[in-house]
Amino acid sequence: MKCIVGLGNPGGKYEQNRHNVGFMVMDKMIQGTELRYKFSKKFNADVVITKEFILAKPQTFMNDSGVSVSAICRFYKVKNEDLYIVHDDLDIEIGNYKIQHGKGPKVHNGLKSVEEKLGTDQFFNVRVGVENREVRGNSGVPGVVYSLQNFSPDERAIVEVVVGKIVDELKRVVSL
Repeated sequence: MKCIVGLGNPGGKYEQNRHNVGFMVMDKMIQGTELRYKFSKKFNADVVITKEFILAKPQTFMNDSGVSVSAICRFYKVKNEDLYIVHDDLDIEIGNYKIQHGKGPKVHNGLKSVEEKLGTDQFFNVRVGVENREVRGNSGVPGVVYSLQNFSPDERAIVEVVVGKIVDELKRVVSL
């Protein structure tokens, strides 16, 4: 069974943040279908569960995403090669993305939580570029602050295009 999980933070306050691009992808996945997310207390996640696949948005907040992901994977016996984690990535320029097995960004606390709870990094990372700072690193806005900022309207237009491309690829993975 395939499982696609978008990482983000629950609540309207975070809805348009760079850190929530995983949730944006997951919402777009079901747009135009009859599928709807329902909250699962067992997994502490909003989920769509079919016979063929699982779509999930953990409601644990980003830094504890591994709690939900590991609960879903254990219960449904999801194999590492069938798990896709969608997340923001400051190592990739806005408007770009990469889908890679076992390779994520240098630093990402949500991903770190998933890796710790699963005991592996051998799953697919859907790395959505959100980097658009003029100055990076110690001289600019720190990543932890930047990732919690909302996209500007111009950035939002770029993100919507890349989210559409990612969704097209992921829909092929789950035959949606």
